[in-house]
Amino acid sequence: MLGDIWSSSEFTAEKLGITEIQLSYFRENGILKPGIHWKSSPQGQNKPWKPKALFNINMCKKVINNFYLIKDENIAA
Repeated sequence: MLGDIWSSSEFTAEKLGITEIQLSYFRENGILKPGIHWKSSPQGQNKPWKPKALFNINMCKKVINNFYLIKDENIAA
């Protein structure tokens, strides 16, 4: 069994070597796609609730690494 693939934003940001603000930027600007890279988790929260985002670290890593690779290539050009 693969186990739970979803992690908190704090843990995900730490593992990816970025800040939670940067991770939030990627999510809010559509770079990370819902259902693939992140999902919301209302567990244990009363309504009206502000769901916390949970992230798939492995899927996020691919996109974020590619984002920074492209950014670095544009700077070098």
